[in-house]
Amino acid sequence: MSEVNFASVIETTAAVAKGDVSATEATQQALKKIEQDDAKINAFNTVASDSALAQAAAVDEKIASGQPVGPLAGLPIAVKDVICTEGIETTCSSNILRGWVPPYDATVVEKLKAADAIIVGKTNCDEFAMGSSNESSAFGPVLNPRDLSRVPGGSSGGAAAAVASGMVAASLGTDTGGSVRQPASFCGVVGLKPTYGGVSRYGLIAYASSFDTVGVIGNSVADAALLHDTLAGQDVRDSTSLPGARESVSDAVEASQDLKGLKVGVIKELNGSGLAGFEPEVVDRFRASVDTVVAAGADVEEISIPAIEATLGAYYMLVPSEASSNLARFDGVRYGHRASGGNTAEMMRATRTEGFGAEVQRRIMLGTYALSAGYYDAYYAKASRLRAKLIADFAAIYSEYDVLMCPTSPCVAFELGAKEDPLSMYLVDIATIPANLVGAPAISVPFGTGAADMPVGIQMIGPKFGEGTICRVAKAIEEAKND
Repeated sequence: MSEVNFASVIETTAAVAKGDVSATEATQQALKKIEQDDAKINAFNTVASDSALAQAAAVDEKIASGQPVGPLAGLPIAVKDVICTEGIETTCSSNILRGWVPPYDATVVEKLKAADAIIVGKTNCDEFAMGSSNESSAFGPVLNPRDLSRVPGGSSGGAAAAVASGMVAASLGTDTGGSVRQPASFCGVVGLKPTYGGVSRYGLIAYASSFDTVGVIGNSVADAALLHDTLAGQDVRDSTSLPGARESVSDAVEASQDLKGLKVGVIKELNGSGLAGFEPEVVDRFRASVDTVVAAGADVEEISIPAIEATLGAYYMLVPSEASSNLARFDGVRYGHRASGGNTAEMMRATRTEGFGAEVQRRIMLGTYALSAGYYDAYYAKASRLRAKLIADFAAIYSEYDVLMCPTSPCVAFELGAKEDPLSMYLVDIATIPANLVGAPAISVPFGTGAADMPVGIQMIGPKFGEGTICRVAKAIEEAKND
């Protein structure tokens, strides 16, 4: 049996297509790697061995009979455990959903299966995707494959760790405030967040509905582009899904030779010289990445977006408010965990106290407070106005610039338990949150290392449906890193 290179989506699918390895062999290798390595990393909540091997056998049958196969044929892939998978437990890494098996697939899972990818399991994450370190999971923390004493980032920490450790070549994550890009940065892989509405959210268990996106994690920009192209498109089952043709991001990446003609804006407030808290090594790597973009032919200028300094506060008013509404459905009545109680109110209170962890409870309470009578105008409405201003500011900037740049995170992966204060944890997302507030596509690409020899990610943010452009810039940075 030939060995599969799980560092590359493109190489894995090419090997299956050429017959160098069967889909079943590729899947067996992935499952073996997971069995060997995941006991120390804890990237997976569920490993779906039986269904994965059945999917792989079906792909092999199609190939043997000469039937056409999809662009991801034979690719073992992992799915974050907040995305519904028919017949496979979906828990949101929460006690309140332990044992729940969805009766349907999310649209993105349907698309993976239609592309003949193989779903090998569900990845660990911060509970209900609420976190920046993957330490809030009811299934225990995920550890960073680069250094097991450090966090992998969150909330899609399991998805990033599964790719970084070589257990799979790609995974699906979700990004509400940076939850694909930040763990990609911490683990040294590529994370692509799409335009809001560009990829269906149908079957994604909602955290904050006007922020949530389904993104992809891989080892290269080309891999991320291929995965995005597979998932993108309008879905009538998702009322927020955007109509219109999508450009091929893979074509944009393959066609790019240089960046001549592109105007790139470096965000002053997020480049280390504006807001405090950016580690010096991160700033150094970011400045080197800017030099790389200049050398590739782009016209680079520093720009200022003063409203960014207020985005963290606005985000933590708006998102918990949406979460308090979305998570009200988990009440012990319809599905999931149910505790005992003397009456309905006591049962619901006990169910939610037992079922939700501390961070989820904190955010539900914060959001409920922000929406309550007498406080709505002072908090939620004011944060909504800030969001509207930021959207207008970004739109004005995109009339002059094609791409914006900043570090993905102000720091590298930190040690487990290092950020016990919630605010210090929230500040880790200061550079990723703006793209979610405005619904913009963004990508993180690794570019060297910082403190403790841990990876540093560089972020590109683009206008609506600008995935091809941000991936062109990310590819230039990626190639410079490999020179």
